[in-house]
Amino acid sequence: MFDLVADVERYPEFVPLCEQLHVRRRVASGEGVDILVADMTVAYKVFRESFTSRVTLDRPRRVIVVEYLDGPFSRLENRWSFKDLPDGGCEVEFYISYEFRSRTLGMLMGAMFDAAFRRFAEAFERRADEVYGRKGAPAS
Repeated sequence: MFDLVADVERYPEFVPLCEQLHVRRRVASGEGVDILVADMTVAYKVFRESFTSRVTLDRPRRVIVVEYLDGPFSRLENRWSFKDLPDGGCEVEFYISYEFRSRTLGMLMGAMFDAAFRRFAEAFERRADEVYGRKGAPAS
């Protein structure tokens, strides 16, 4: 599951509202930690916004942290953590918190983003089923 979430270039294929994602820079450490700077464009009907984030892929700690750098938000925090389960499954924790810089943009797009982020986890579960195959138990 870590690899599925870390494969940010594929997000436009399955993440709600993600129209484009371009990795500007990728730096790999010898310690199993990669740092990316990526531009993501989200779109819904006539609305289209792009933002830049720093993504830290920390494989040894099984954590992915997204730090907001530039765009329409005043803040955006995003964190994934992964824990192996005894049955061979994986427990995934996902946290996101954001606030738009513009109150008007927040009012226009806030409800849409809230709905999209609720579908976000479902999109990753479906993607995991496609990539890894479903083993009979519902994803958690």
